[in-house]
Amino acid sequence: MDTSAHVKTLAHEGSLLATAAESAGTDADVPTCPGWRVRDLLRHTGAVHRWATSFVAEVHTAPRPDGGLPDLDGAALLAWFREGHGLLVDTLAGAAPDVRCWHFLPAPSPLAFWARRQAHETTVHRMDAESGRGAVTGVAADFAVDGIDELLCGFHARPKSAVRTPEPRTLRVRATDVPGAVWTVRLSAGPPVTERAAAATPTASCPGPPRGSTRRCGTAGPCPRWPATPRSPRCGARSRASSEGDGGRAAGPGLPPSARLPP
Repeated sequence: MDTSAHVKTLAHEGSLLATAAESAGTDADVPTCPGWRVRDLLRHTGAVHRWATSFVAEVHTAPRPDGGLPDLDGAALLAWFREGHGLLVDTLAGAAPDVRCWHFLPAPSPLAFWARRQAHETTVHRMDAESGRGAVTGVAADFAVDGIDELLCGFHARPKSAVRTPEPRTLRVRATDVPGAVWTVRLSAGPPVTERAAAATPTASCPGPPRGSTRRCGTAGPCPRWPATPRSPRCGARSRASSEGDGGRAAGPGLPPSARLPP
């Protein structure tokens, strides 16, 4: 997916999030974020949007803190969320392709990074907003595959990834309904190393359609797993890990412990 496709997805998903939040009401529970209500979801996602906008619009070249969470609720909170989401979309759509600013995962450009990251961030939280009604809208297969790639080749390539195994293992992740969407993940006591290919003979495989949700690592059901240890991999792990990255902290503004990456 290119930057323009990510920006278009971000625009669509943010609108769906606001609609779902408005329909549920800001006092509604968010089952996928235990302890959170819709107001917490809007405050967090809105703060992330403004934080991301600041890097591109103000051309910051180093990490910086977010602006904090607003003391708003109800209609005022929804209006604040929509305003910040619109500003992010407009900023990314209008930015120069060669804009130089801070970003925290490998990408063709800082602009490509922020468009991709915020498209997935917003989609995951749109799913959160819909979760209370029991029916969560899926995403296109190519976008789901893009999210899996960001998780495996981006977030879990970093030293802080807690996906480790005492002995070397090789995991094959394959999206069954997208030709060529396959990753080989080499696990060890160090950070995972992922290759976008069916390389080596896997110790275990995780095939499945990615279309249903970007929350899971391309699986539709239980995956093979090794005997449980405190650091054993869980192939079906939620990709809420992609919410991490705000200046090196373990979670974005106001993110609850249940939604944080391991340190």
